[in-house]
Amino acid sequence: MKTVNHWIGGKTVEGASGNYGPVTDPATGEVTTQVALASADEVDAAVQVAKEAFLSWGQSSLAARTKVLFAYRALLDANRDAIAELIVAEHGKVHSDALGEVARGLEIVELACGITVQLKGELSTSVSSRVDVSSIRQPIGVVAGITPFNFPAMVPMWMFPLAVACGNTFILKPSEKDPSASTLLAQLASQAGLPAGVLNVVHGDKVAVDALLAHPDIAAVSFVGSTPIARHIHTTASANGKRVQALGGAKNHMLVLPDADLDAAADAAVSAAYGSAGERCMAISAVVAVGSIADTLVDKIRERAEKIKIGPGNDPTSEMGPLITAAHRDKVASYVTGAAAQGADVVLDGTGYTVEGKENGHWIGLSLLDNVKTDSDAYRDEIFGPVLCVLRVDTYEEGVALMNASPFGNGTAIFTRDGGAARRFQLEIEAGMVGVNVPIPVPVGYHSFGGWKDSLFGDHHIYGNDGTHFYTRGKVVTTRWPDPSDAPAGVDLGFPTSR
Repeated sequence: MKTVNHWIGGKTVEGASGNYGPVTDPATGEVTTQVALASADEVDAAVQVAKEAFLSWGQSSLAARTKVLFAYRALLDANRDAIAELIVAEHGKVHSDALGEVARGLEIVELACGITVQLKGELSTSVSSRVDVSSIRQPIGVVAGITPFNFPAMVPMWMFPLAVACGNTFILKPSEKDPSASTLLAQLASQAGLPAGVLNVVHGDKVAVDALLAHPDIAAVSFVGSTPIARHIHTTASANGKRVQALGGAKNHMLVLPDADLDAAADAAVSAAYGSAGERCMAISAVVAVGSIADTLVDKIRERAEKIKIGPGNDPTSEMGPLITAAHRDKVASYVTGAAAQGADVVLDGTGYTVEGKENGHWIGLSLLDNVKTDSDAYRDEIFGPVLCVLRVDTYEEGVALMNASPFGNGTAIFTRDGGAARRFQLEIEAGMVGVNVPIPVPVGYHSFGGWKDSLFGDHHIYGNDGTHFYTRGKVVTTRWPDPSDAPAGVDLGFPTSR
């Protein structure tokens, strides 16, 4: 059986704890790989390597860093298919979706290639007699990233390229459910010329996570995952003196007004709800239909959903793959089987779906629930699977109030032909990312990604300008160089002025 080990100091390091976790092919249910699970001592060893590497990497020139990043970008581009194949094998998403994940991760590598512009400081001359003031940004040291199973390549690339471009060294703790893509990303970085110890991958479970959160030599922690874990990460790491960006869960709503193009809205709802089997923090999981269009919209969504081809991710005809684990599949199914008792109309029930010859895979079909109540489990919880809820309201105001009452505030969308309504929506809605006739408003790399309320813990969103600021700290330098002709200024106990 294949074993995935750690990547520390520019080389493979075999697990020493004796603990291993299973990695399953979601399409077959077969355990294909085992992954080493690090002990606290192994985490400490990786931190010490990263700490040593920071002594030189943190002082390296911007030219040296960007040279490596440009080479890394080329290697990632050449290995897109290899990365995507690992994602398909361990996560289960279809190959085209895996390629899309790699492409979105590459956007942040490209952003990191331009770090010279982002790290430019500011200078004010002659703020007082022969006094200049400058602001600069410097790396913070060893930083860590803890990433989820649903995007095993993209989310790590949201973190470490910017972190190392800023001069930090990085320890990545990817999901133990699909670890191979992260290891390949680190190996390619080494091939691109990244010095040993700058990027390290430590596999593990809660033991490794807790060791990272408590380690005194780690300056910052980035996290993407569920809201309860994000809250724990933020609380624990902050208590240990670290800066934290912890992105949590979501219940993303799509408001459809009566004037919307209902065909476009239905296409968007199906794509955003069921893409990647709904295992996206930016999936649309609740459609809020305004007024009389609800029946027509539900019919159009159902017609499209019934045509989606579900199958193994390596089958080019498959549009949606299985879920990551059998336990997660069963949990997702429970929301559908219990929906009618909580007042919903089950328009589509995908809980009995299977694939011939691969019956042990983690299969589930597409489910559509109509007339969902806001106090039901299917609405309140982040399901993280191919289940779309439809809620009905009479007015725009009622729809916005319903959406703003949600404890989540990650992403949202409105579908309308009315520019005034769209402008009002983007100002009134309480969410960090808004789409206007765009169902999954994931920002491009040079704008930051992040939500509000229970979807974000910490002050910084991820990547973009927020990412650069998170991985650096500011310093202000005030300088006076006396002119050779100056007479001694003498002692002055007064507060300095800017005259």
